[in-house]
Amino acid sequence: MKLEVKNITKTFGEKEILKGISFSVESGKALGLLGRNGAGKTTTIRILMDVFHANSGELLLDGEPFVQRNVQIGYLPEERGLYPKREVLKQMVYLARLRGVSKKQAIVNAKRWLERLEVAEYETKLLETLSKGNQQKVQLASTLVCDPDIVILDEPFSGLDPVNSQILQEVVQELITDGKIVIFSSHQMSYVEEFCEDIVIINHGEVVLKGNLDEIKREFGENQLVISGVGMDAEAFGTMLVKDAGDLVTITGYSKEEVIVKLCEGVTRKQLFKALANIEGVEIEHFETYKPSLNDIFVAKVGEEA
Repeated sequence: MKLEVKNITKTFGEKEILKGISFSVESGKALGLLGRNGAGKTTTIRILMDVFHANSGELLLDGEPFVQRNVQIGYLPEERGLYPKREVLKQMVYLARLRGVSKKQAIVNAKRWLERLEVAEYETKLLETLSKGNQQKVQLASTLVCDPDIVILDEPFSGLDPVNSQILQEVVQELITDGKIVIFSSHQMSYVEEFCEDIVIINHGEVVLKGNLDEIKREFGENQLVISGVGMDAEAFGTMLVKDAGDLVTITGYSKEEVIVKLCEGVTRKQLFKALANIEGVEIEHFETYKPSLNDIFVAKVGEEA
C-alpha cells in the first residue's frame, strides 16, 4: 500500500497555509513529518483525515483517489480527546463501533491493546482516575482499536516516563513490522531517527527537505569535518581556524568542545590536516567526518531547535 500526497494547497481566508505539499509513504515504513509549530503539519494531517479539504492537489492510495471512509485510519492527536468521565473499555468499544467494527470484535481488540500497553487493570475505571501516562496509553490503545491500515501519531511520547516510552517504542516498531503505514510527527528527534526511514520537513507551508534520512545525513555531512585541539575550547579553536586556515574551511557550527567546518571548494582533507599540523603550538585532538543528527539538520533547514 502506498499513500501519496501531491501538491496539496490550503488557504483559510486570504492566508495560504499549505503551498504545494508533496510526499509519499509505503506500508511497513514510517515517515517523519516535521516542522516548527505553525509550519503546516497539523493542517496536512487534518487533510489526510478528511477533516479539512485541500484547495488543490490530490491524495492517492495505490494510485487511486484516497477515500478515507474506505480505509481504517488510527489517529493519535497531540491534543488528547477521550472522555474523562467514561469507563476506559466502554469508550474504546464505542469509538471502535463508530469506525465500523462489530461490538464483539471491538471488545476483543480493546482488551488486546489494553493488555499490550499494560493498562488492562483499568478497563472499568473512569479515565480521569488514571495517571497522565496511563491516560496516554489508553489514548494510543483507542487509536489502534480499529486495527488501522494507516496510523498517524502526533507527539506520541509526550508526557511518558522512560518505562512507558519504551513500551510505546516497541508498539510503534510492531506496527511498522506488521506492514502499517505510519506517519510520525514529533519534536523529539531521537524517536524520529529511531523509527523513520524517510522524513519531510515543512516550513511556512512548504516542503524544505524530504527523502531518505540516511541519504540526507550523508549529504549534510559531505565535505564537513569535526575538529578540536588539545587544551583548546571550541571558541578559541574556531578563532585560530579563521586566522590560520580561513582560506581552506568555513565554520558551520560548534559541537561541545569541537568545531564543525566545511571544506572550501577544491580543498581536500589531507590538505587541511597538513595545514593544521604546521600551525605552531596547536595539537589536533579530533579530526573526523561530521555526522549530523536529525536535530542538526532540522535547525539548519528551519533555523530553530525542535
